[in-house]
Amino acid sequence: MNRTLDKLRRRGPRLALVASALLVAAGLSAPAALAADDYTQSVTQLSSTQLQLNFTPATPAVYVDVHYTGVPGVGQQNVRMTNGSGTWRTTVNGLSTGNTLDYWFTYEKSGPQYDTPHFTYTVGGSSTTVAAPTFSPPGGTYSSAQTVTISSATSGATIRYTVDGSTPTASSTLYSGPISVPNSRTVNAIALKSGSTTSAVSSASYTIGTQAGCPTQSDTPNFGSNVRIFDPSMSAATIQAQLDTDFNNQKDTLTAQFADRRVAHLFKPGTYNNVHDNVGFYTSVAGLGQNPGDVLINGDVTVDAFNASDNGVALQNFWRSAENMAVNPSGGQERWAVAQAAPFRRMDVRGGLQLYPASYGFASGGYIADTKVAGQAASISQQQWYTRDSQLGSWNGGVWNMVFSGTSGAPANTFPNPPETTLSTTPVSRDVPYLYVDGTGKYRVFLPSLRTNASGPSWANGSTPGTSAPMSQFYVVKSGDTASSINNALAAGCNLFFTPGIYHLNQTLNVTRANTTILGIGYPTLVPDNGVNAMQVSDVDGVRLKGLLFDAGTTNSQALLTVGQSGSSASHASNPTTVQDVFFRIGGSIAGKATNSLIVNSANTVIDHIWAWRADHGNGGTVGWNTNTADTGLVVNGANVLATGLFVEHYQKYQVIWNGQGGKTIFFQNEMPYDVPNQASWNAPSGVAGYAAYKVGANVTSHEAWGVGSYCFFDTNPAVSSYHAFEVPNNSGVRFHSLLSVSLNYRGTITHVINDTGGVTPSGTVPVNVVSYP
Repeated sequence: MNRTLDKLRRRGPRLALVASALLVAAGLSAPAALAADDYTQSVTQLSSTQLQLNFTPATPAVYVDVHYTGVPGVGQQNVRMTNGSGTWRTTVNGLSTGNTLDYWFTYEKSGPQYDTPHFTYTVGGSSTTVAAPTFSPPGGTYSSAQTVTISSATSGATIRYTVDGSTPTASSTLYSGPISVPNSRTVNAIALKSGSTTSAVSSASYTIGTQAGCPTQSDTPNFGSNVRIFDPSMSAATIQAQLDTDFNNQKDTLTAQFADRRVAHLFKPGTYNNVHDNVGFYTSVAGLGQNPGDVLINGDVTVDAFNASDNGVALQNFWRSAENMAVNPSGGQERWAVAQAAPFRRMDVRGGLQLYPASYGFASGGYIADTKVAGQAASISQQQWYTRDSQLGSWNGGVWNMVFSGTSGAPANTFPNPPETTLSTTPVSRDVPYLYVDGTGKYRVFLPSLRTNASGPSWANGSTPGTSAPMSQFYVVKSGDTASSINNALAAGCNLFFTPGIYHLNQTLNVTRANTTILGIGYPTLVPDNGVNAMQVSDVDGVRLKGLLFDAGTTNSQALLTVGQSGSSASHASNPTTVQDVFFRIGGSIAGKATNSLIVNSANTVIDHIWAWRADHGNGGTVGWNTNTADTGLVVNGANVLATGLFVEHYQKYQVIWNGQGGKTIFFQNEMPYDVPNQASWNAPSGVAGYAAYKVGANVTSHEAWGVGSYCFFDTNPAVSSYHAFEVPNNSGVRFHSLLSVSLNYRGTITHVINDTGGVTPSGTVPVNVVSYP
């Protein structure tokens, strides 16, 4: 594109606001909108004196202006609205009951500018919300395909619907007559009418051709060719030969990092002598006992800078895991030198734990939970690390951001010197579901209980509290399964057990049943092929998601995973949904695209260790500013959501947007996008330079975070800067502790750490620290 033209277009929104105001003042207008379904608009009454105007264009807009009259003593106002996740908002003050606001919008669509009709809203008046759609027949279980009618009690309303589990918008399919539901699926619908507030989302789930309740599955299932199951009766040489073969296939950073191979190593209860499992890419290692001590490895489970191309650093040691076993390290020290997406859970290390390469090169992890380390855990060259609900003999080292919650043996809270942040307990936690073998040789999945104000491993005083479910209630997903077969299993009432593999989805996976468990081993990878959202979880109690990798497809998805429908408000405090060891990748393997990676609408959701990554490197043709496009890694709209171990990197706008009240984050690690082409293309809607890594919504009055860091490395254009790493409303209920920003190799700068506080990042890869804010 012509650089001069491109520059003018980026200046366009500010010029358009002035032009729009002049046109309105002169009694003129821009061209009328093509149709009401080009957008949705609504009014939220915040108080008796305050309204919020909302406008959501069907096509993303560069700018939206609102014009209004009716505020006592104030003439016509023309205001540039603020964009948040595609919805533009403005607050109007100075009103009282009975005042009638007359308002209309001017919005950009693919270059041209349009005006809407006028709307009115009376403060304290009767509701103008469109009646929510209803379905006939209602959702339920049916023996054959159904013909479904959707209607709204509001006369003149139009209906938009989806059948892939996604939230309908003004651009979704227009309902024009009865629709066929030939197989199990969820139908979501909204009703719209010009001048009225769009209805809430209505949902109906149809189970076709099956009976409620999961058809009985095998308790000793065939897990497929990518799952290795070892038994103590096997010779050490036989076991080692298989481990070495898998490692040689999975170890190379240059060739295996984005390959399709996936594998799991599962050890049945017992003792294994002289076993050394070097863990490569996309490899899960786990014990099949009910507690870690049921499987003892006299040997090693190791991650190191294995390859000559690694140059002694572990910065790309992604996508591998160790879980639920005891290790008596052969040299007294276990080594787990990893970067992101490499959890170390439910481990009993009967020695020391080294979290750095043998070369002492840099590593960029990492995450430990529910673990005992008898000796010293040493991070040394690890740049950042989070340890939750564990027991350490002691701790040594750290570069920028070491965070602990509920961990005995953790260092004192001394941030920033040394850079260690320690909380005595974890507010809410629930250990991951995991596979084990019972005394009769049958497979089961253990479901740990919820913990509040937790400290130490869940198994510190014996078995982990909780319940177990037989594999007869799990559909085992393996090679050959399609989105349709997986959805049929979900609709029939089954839990899911994903085996290692790549699963292409041509429809959204719909999780609608409370207490559904979806458990993956060996990094099963879900790829939406045609722009659908990969997975949608309904706003229900107790869904558990663990061990999945969502890899964006080449057609843009609005979201890869959504938890709860938009507007969800039910409390799930006693039985929340948990999202654990769930990872998101945009590009790298394929030229993926997704506007958002994870959207959380359900209240009380626990996000326990995610890595949302817009790839900064990968296979040829899969990475670039206009290639692997993605706006935001995490959007939180639900209330009282907790994130423990949040890694989000390289997205093109805000990395995290947190709109829900009462949110908490313990540990946040971020890198801003490397490949910003220039400053003009990367300025926030507020007009400040760049996008904050972590933005708390302007209306949020309660939020707290501990141990949060953001780094810049604007390698394409080091002249780029971001005004601040963290953007939050200034009120006493929004509090941050132990913050930092860093310019890596002085490629670009971050001017402030949080809002206007904290200095500009200096050269020398030196952090700027803020102990607390405000």
